[in-house]
Amino acid sequence: MTSAAKPIDTERFAAGLRARAIDVEGGRVLISRLTGSSQEVDLTVPANCNGYGRVRHFRLATAEGWPANPLPIAPACRALGIAPVPDLMTALVFQNAACAWRCWYCFVPEDLLKADLSRSAWFTAAELVDLYRQIPDAPQIIDLSGGSPDLVPEWTPWMMRALADAGLAETTYLWTDDNLSTTYLFDALPHADLDLIRRYRNYGRVCCVKGFDARSFAFNTRAAPQDYDRQFEILRRVLDLGLDVYGYVTLTSPHDDGVPQGVADLMDRLQAIDPNYPLRVVPLRIQIFTPVEQRLARDDARARSLAIQEEAIAAWMSELERRFSPELRTLQICDVPLRARSA
Repeated sequence: MTSAAKPIDTERFAAGLRARAIDVEGGRVLISRLTGSSQEVDLTVPANCNGYGRVRHFRLATAEGWPANPLPIAPACRALGIAPVPDLMTALVFQNAACAWRCWYCFVPEDLLKADLSRSAWFTAAELVDLYRQIPDAPQIIDLSGGSPDLVPEWTPWMMRALADAGLAETTYLWTDDNLSTTYLFDALPHADLDLIRRYRNYGRVCCVKGFDARSFAFNTRAAPQDYDRQFEILRRVLDLGLDVYGYVTLTSPHDDGVPQGVADLMDRLQAIDPNYPLRVVPLRIQIFTPVEQRLARDDARARSLAIQEEAIAAWMSELERRFSPELRTLQICDVPLRARSA
């Protein structure tokens, strides 16, 4: 059973993966090859960019009882001047080939998370942008996903410069996933890169909190429970940069005791960082993709957690209603004010 396994030592594991997943001197990132992978069967359209890119369909509509998901649709439309906001937008996704956590519900198979050169290849940002330019009717959103892009934070400013050099900075929207597992964004980037990320107009970052308490976090990620607290420390630092930051939260847990209190405590922690931040967070309902189906078969607790997330989302929606006025709750997600952005 996964629950009995030794927790992942995030700091050590991440350092080893980073060493294999980025070539800082050469300006290259290791990108997963989707063609021929077990992820390929879940793609709605065939992989593109010679097998290293994919088109993702982002939809506002979700499941009954769950809030709509306007990410990254609404921020992209705001940045690109698209109105009205459509119900669906596509994005070109590149996945970096490493992640220090092993979330059981991840749609990416584990063999694409190990910085395995037999399942990935090196690319500069300019090469990725060149592949993007060759796509007919290319999506206006480019999603730097994973894997775990925060293992290789240089990738974001490299892409920003490559898009600017190609004359695409104003017509594309760059979106970066962040699972809040490392502090490399602050430890590895020179000031010039951080300044570029701050001032780049068509950019948004989404940070994912994995669970509503330390127990659910450890169950979801296989990391040590104390890494749950560390997620909030890192999130605070990201928000302090003044970026256009959004959030995801996953609400799966094998334990049905204390769910409403756990969700309330999570909301308290998010509001301690920024009072309005929960209104920029979208709870993600876990769905069964092919890699997930295989993992579910090995663990009854995982199947049980899919039912518990339904209780957790009801608690989440109740907390939002209790804490925020109707006027704030009806704001478009990209209009929700953050202290660091108004300062």
